[in-house]
Amino acid sequence: MYHLVKSLYLHATSKEEYSILLLGLDNAGKTSILEQIKALYSPSAHPNLKTIPTVGQNVSTITLSDLYLKIWDVGGQHSLRRLWHSYYSSCHAIVFVIDSTDIGDADVERLNKNDEDGEDGRLSECKLVLEDVLQSEDTEGVPILVLANKQDREDCVEVIRIKEGLVRKVFEGEKGGSVRDSRVLPCSALTGTGVKEAVDWLCSRVKWNKEARPPVMR
Repeated sequence: MYHLVKSLYLHATSKEEYSILLLGLDNAGKTSILEQIKALYSPSAHPNLKTIPTVGQNVSTITLSDLYLKIWDVGGQHSLRRLWHSYYSSCHAIVFVIDSTDIGDADVERLNKNDEDGEDGRLSECKLVLEDVLQSEDTEGVPILVLANKQDREDCVEVIRIKEGLVRKVFEGEKGGSVRDSRVLPCSALTGTGVKEAVDWLCSRVKWNKEARPPVMR
């Protein structure tokens, strides 16, 4: 009888846990975004924005009213990106962070041209990395949120240009694969603008997709 009551209690009080993979090139602002999320859902916390490049991973569990989000912030340096693939099969959603001050004019057509002056910033690299994420079989069917970070800066590329000039062309191109459950949102890791909207979208999509990618109960 005790074990039955205990199991019923645990079932009634347990919540779903979803793993979110936070990816992007180095210096895109991934760790600062994670700090803003932690502060948003822990009223006593303050975001630590004096971050250093992530070597390996940072992981934090965010407690919401009806679920947990376990967020994996994985280093974006070129030497670390090969490690991303080991996270794909167990994640429930991917957040790909773009530094919107470091992608030139977000004109994908220019990717086919040599730009010796560096006017495209890291656009070519960002495109290739995002395509690589989409091509993995383990990310098929996984909701993907693209965050255009640093939208608080005057030298940023507007989110509509990032969406039309980079993200849509990557997702709809021959390397983009099948149609994705995806969205592009503006944000600022410095001010926290757009962070709540990002978390709200993630929560809605992982719950909608939970038959394909079941959560962990804890």
